Amino acid sequence: MFPIRDHNPSSVRPVVTWALIAINIAMYVLTWPGSETGSTIWAYLALYPVAITHDQLIYGLLTHMFLHAGLMHLAGNMLFLWIFGDNLEEQMGRVRFLGFYLLAGLVAAGAQIAAAPLSDIPMVGASGAIAGVLGGYLLMFPRARVDILVIFIIFFKVFTLPAWVMLGLWFALQMLGGFTVDGSGGGVAYWAHAGGFLAGGVLALPLFLRRGGPRFWARTHGRPPHPQSHYTRIPRVTRR
Repeated sequence: MFPIRDHNPSSVRPVVTWALIAINIAMYVLTWPGSETGSTIWAYLALYPVAITHDQLIYGLLTHMFLHAGLMHLAGNMLFLWIFGDNLEEQMGRVRFLGFYLLAGLVAAGAQIAAAPLSDIPMVGASGAIAGVLGGYLLMFPRARVDILVIFIIFFKVFTLPAWVMLGLWFALQMLGGFTVDGSGGGVAYWAHAGGFLAGGVLALPLFLRRGGPRFWARTHGRPPHPQSHYTRIPRVTRR
């Protein structure tokens, strides 16, 4: 189950969101799996919790946000950033959004390090920072409509859900994963996701209050403050 689009168009060009996606793709190409040079760079720039707790390789707190462990890892993260990032960038402005993104990523890394401070498993990926984007999006647009693609074995179907349902379920799954697996997360940084999500909600709070706080929700009913997109469904073609 993953989102494929939201009904929340942006009225400005999300330059920072596009740039972050481009940098992540460029770093994936630079650290292409199977390349000896790429693997060396990847290992050098990854985040190692045990190193951080011993005041070593501190730069990994930032550089790990632009590395990915595989093509699907990259594609999934960039899809989430593409769908949800433009709306927050529009609301915050480019510079503030970039600061928000990086700070959420740092908090997410801190949450994962706190969960497993002596782990030597490298941590990579933009998902902690993107989780912050999801938390901020939920605060600002809880009733924006999001199209979800659900795949079950060979069957698939698209559902449209309010953002609070989709993102609330996503956060619940991260918390469940954090409490049911060991500190390493079984290869998934659940606590980074949960920490980033909560950080995003807190960091977006000043924006929410500037927009009027609860009055913003009353004015927009939790929906985007401009007309939502409407997508035409593919018509069914019957055999004559």
